[in-house]
Amino acid sequence: MRYRSGSSIRGRTKVSHQARKRLKALVHLGTMSAIQVAGDFQEYYARKLKEGKPKMLVINAARNKLIHRVCAVVRRGEKYDKNYRPALV
Repeated sequence: MRYRSGSSIRGRTKVSHQARKRLKALVHLGTMSAIQVAGDFQEYYARKLKEGKPKMLVINAARNKLIHRVCAVVRRGEKYDKNYRPALV
């Protein structure tokens, strides 16, 4: 995507200088690895591509899912359980 103001184009979008680029790269690599291994992420990736979604959109959504799972594990202080189902209240 490019910055646009009326008819002028100001160049390509960039990662913010405040971003933790190394952390972002590690999350990306983790997501790409998760997509290549048989499991939830690979099924999700294939399903979304079959629906006609752009690859980068699906990868960004998978990154978000991975980050949410990591944060949930840290918040609960437990090991990851792929069969986890929250208790209905």
